[in-house]
Amino acid sequence: MGNLATIDIIIFLVYFVVVAGYGIWIYNRKKSESTGSKDYFLAEGSLTWWAIGASLIASNISAEQFIGMSGEGFFVGVAVAAYEWIAAIALIIIAVWFIPIYLKNKIYTMPQFLETRYNKSVSLIMAVFWLFLYVIVNLTSILYLGALAIDTLLGGDNLHIIMIGLLLMALLIGLGGMKVIGYTDVIQVAVLIIGGFATVYMALQIVDQRINGAAVGNAFAGFQTLMNEAPQHFKLMLDKPTVTTTTLAMPENLEVQKYVVLPGLAMYFAGQWIVNLNYWGCNQYITQRALGADLKTARTGILFAGFLKLFMPIIVMLPGIAAYVLYTKGQLPGFNGVKDGAYSAILGFLPTGLKGLAVAALTAAIVASLAGKVNSIST
Repeated sequence: MGNLATIDIIIFLVYFVVVAGYGIWIYNRKKSESTGSKDYFLAEGSLTWWAIGASLIASNISAEQFIGMSGEGFFVGVAVAAYEWIAAIALIIIAVWFIPIYLKNKIYTMPQFLETRYNKSVSLIMAVFWLFLYVIVNLTSILYLGALAIDTLLGGDNLHIIMIGLLLMALLIGLGGMKVIGYTDVIQVAVLIIGGFATVYMALQIVDQRINGAAVGNAFAGFQTLMNEAPQHFKLMLDKPTVTTTTLAMPENLEVQKYVVLPGLAMYFAGQWIVNLNYWGCNQYITQRALGADLKTARTGILFAGFLKLFMPIIVMLPGIAAYVLYTKGQLPGFNGVKDGAYSAILGFLPTGLKGLAVAALTAAIVASLAGKVNSIST
C-alpha cells in the first residue's frame, strides 16, 4: 500500500474488520436456526427487502464496471447511462411479472425453471453453460481486473498479493451462505455509494480548481464547467455519424466509434431490453437473492435495487467526464488518454483519507461480486 497514507490504511482496515466481523456475527447468529442446503443457497426467508436490494446492486457492480463505464463516460458521455437506467425499468418488470411466477412454482434455480418449462436436457445445457461462464469468464475477470485496478491505485507492485487477499475475503463471506452474503452486501453497498459520491464530489471540486482557478473548489461550479466544456458528453442520444468510411480505427472516425457503442434510438427499444431482462430476470447469480423470500419482500427488494440503480451513473460516469475535461485542458499530465485509465487518474487526485475510502469502495464492489458468484456456482 505504498501510495496510501496511514489514515488511508486505517480506513481500509476498518472496512475489512467491519465486513468480516459482521459476516461472522450473522453466520453464528443464524447457524443454529437452519443449516440445510436450501438455507445456504437462498437464506430461506431471512433476508429483508433492503438486504435483497442492496445485495442485488452489490452483486451487479464490480471494479471492472467502475473502470469500464467511467472510461465510456470519458469517451462517450452520459449516454452510456442508458444501460443503467434501462436496467432500473427492467427491474420493475421483473418484480411485477417474473418473480411471482418463480415463487408460485417454487423455482429456486434457473435450470430448475427450464426443466419445469421444457425438459431436463435444456436444464442441463444451461447449467453447464452458466457454470463454464461463471468459472472461466466471470470469476477470473472480476478478480484480475479488480485487483489490477486496486494495484494501479496503490503503485503497481502487489498484484498477486491483492488477488489472493480479495479471493480469501470473498471465500470467507461466500462460504457463510446467502444470508451472510446478503447482509454483508448492505455494508458493501453503503461503502460503495459513500465512496463513490465522495469521489464524484472531489472530482467536481478539482475541475473547478484546475479549470476555473478557484482557490477552494465548488462541486456545483465544477459540474457547470463540465456542461460548458463538454456539452456533447451530456447528450442522452448520440447523433448518427456523417462519415462513410468503414475504417473505424482512424482518428477522424471517433463519432462512428461512439455510435457503435450506443447506436441511437435502436438501442433504447431493441437489444438492451433483451440483455437486461435476461441478466436481471433469468440469471441465477442475480435472482437467487429474491427466491428465498416471500412475494412482498422479494418485490420490494427488487424495486429498491431499481431505485439504487438510478444513482449508479452519477457515481461511475461523472469521474470519467471530469477526466475528459481535465485531460483536454492539459490538467492530467500523467494520463495518456486511454479511456480505461480515466477513473484511476481521478482517484490520484483524492486527498488523504478519501483515497482509503475509494480503495475500500472498489474492494467492496469486487468482494461482493466474487462472494455472490462463489455461492451461485455452488447451486
